[in-house]
Amino acid sequence: MFRGLWVALVTPFKEDGSLNEEKLRELVGFHSEAGTHGLVVCGTTGENPAMRDWDEHFRVIEIVAQEARGRLRVVAGVGTNSTARTVTNVKRLGAMGVEGALIVTPYYNKPTQEGLLAHYRAVAAASPVPIVMYNVPSRTGVNLLPETVARLAEEQNIVALKEAAGNVEQASWIVRVCGDRLALLSGDDGLTFPLLCVGATGVISTLGNVVPKDIVAMIEAFERGDWAAARAWHLRLLPLAQAMFLETNPAPVKEALNILGFDVGQVRLPLVHMRPENIARLTQALADYSLLRGRTAQRPVAGSPVPRP
Repeated sequence: MFRGLWVALVTPFKEDGSLNEEKLRELVGFHSEAGTHGLVVCGTTGENPAMRDWDEHFRVIEIVAQEARGRLRVVAGVGTNSTARTVTNVKRLGAMGVEGALIVTPYYNKPTQEGLLAHYRAVAAASPVPIVMYNVPSRTGVNLLPETVARLAEEQNIVALKEAAGNVEQASWIVRVCGDRLALLSGDDGLTFPLLCVGATGVISTLGNVVPKDIVAMIEAFERGDWAAARAWHLRLLPLAQAMFLETNPAPVKEALNILGFDVGQVRLPLVHMRPENIARLTQALADYSLLRGRTAQRPVAGSPVPRP
């Protein structure tokens, strides 16, 4: 189930900073038409740390699950650095029609590997939906090591890992020790192709908000054995992927969508609007990718000619 392109969906806001429910529904429709395989809502790119309360957080999940029903699979980010709070959150997902729960490693309190084991086991035992673990040491201060992942892969309800440690060797060890017991998903757009080469099944992507068809094309080329075409897609996408992190995610991807006419609003505090010089660099990256030529208002260009190796 956990293969292909899963887009880490942005959360659109109105000018007053409130949730833009109509735009959120439009984004789901856009990805349904683009061939995206699934959506991950209320993750880092969805600004879950800046949600005003848990009611708003679960309202986003509810809208996306309703709008995606029958069209797209949905995974909801509900992890926290409290095991008890995370257990409470996952229990709410049972009636919401989502395919899984994205559970980040507990941040700030920095548990040991044994603490991570106990945390994920407790959440998995309580969850009515499959668990996708999320390892992002740059944000959490802890690294979920391959040997720990292997032990967690023995749990029936833990089915996938979003790996965003930025380390191909570590990802390779995860595949080696887990085999097909666990789906490995890239958590870094610039490493999707390398991780596919070592056994990943797909990506949870920030860049997919902007060019979903192209990322799908890269993955499908790889899956049919056309590795030269997949590599060419990777090299073409690489500068754009880098531009999505000119400042803290999701400020650049939201700015890119706004430049392209999608009007998703700005990031919430404590993140702020991008600096002018970085907006210029981002705009240039979009132009270099040919996204600013002949586009239709209110519709980002989702596909480009297949690159030739």
